[in-house]
Amino acid sequence: MSNPSLTTKFIEIQGVEQTFKTKKGPFQALRDINLNIAKGEFVALIGHSGCGKSTLLNLIAGLTMPSSGTLLCANREIAGPGPERSVVFQNHSLLPWLTCFENVYLGVERVFGAANKSTGAPSENKAQLKARTDAALALVGLTHAAQKRPGEISGGMKQRVGIARALAMEPKVLLMDEPFGALDALTRAKLQDELLDIVARTHSTVVMVTHDVDEAVLLSDKIVMMTNGPAATIGEVLHVDLPRPRSRVALADSPQYLGYRKAVIDFLYTRQAHVEKAA
Repeated sequence: MSNPSLTTKFIEIQGVEQTFKTKKGPFQALRDINLNIAKGEFVALIGHSGCGKSTLLNLIAGLTMPSSGTLLCANREIAGPGPERSVVFQNHSLLPWLTCFENVYLGVERVFGAANKSTGAPSENKAQLKARTDAALALVGLTHAAQKRPGEISGGMKQRVGIARALAMEPKVLLMDEPFGALDALTRAKLQDELLDIVARTHSTVVMVTHDVDEAVLLSDKIVMMTNGPAATIGEVLHVDLPRPRSRVALADSPQYLGYRKAVIDFLYTRQAHVEKAA
């Protein structure tokens, strides 16, 4: 039987702090982080450079451990990386000697090629693994490029492969660290629209780090605004109550959309502006 509390507290972050050891002594990156993320919610983490957005994402991914505090996913402590939490990085991190198909297949095989002890699911055969891989590439519109290597495709297509690989593992949570940050504006807009469509179809829980105010408002149910580092914390949480499916064209002159956008800009450039002045 499913736990009703997971609908509101699928990811729980309680009293988290992160301090790194440096040559100059301890550096406190994050302090007093408390956040609940609901199942199926799209959450954007936004703030100036150095505010600990990626540090927080890495903690949720289990790539690093907090100095203090607790992180839970589905009521289980996050003690390391796991297939239920898939990460898409800005640089796509594809293996250049493998084709797009092979890059995705590698992740699929790791998750579904062996029996799952916790769920009791048996291992899948090669035909099933191939079908999963094909379906993931189709989801991001890359069936035609399955046999190409990363060096033969554009930056936008590489990011699509990275997203396909993450989604193919059927994660409970999709973690994205500025996945469109290195792309040109038109490609970024196209991938944002595709991500809106994919999330609507897969009902994924998503946590995305971004610098882009419009991206945060367009995609998110909740925008978590971080204060400036060091010792960054959550300054404000904005709930984005815009109906889905969302269209960037329809929202362009929506007073509600513009109001949310203004609230984020006000936080970043008025209340957290000293970083910009010091730069």
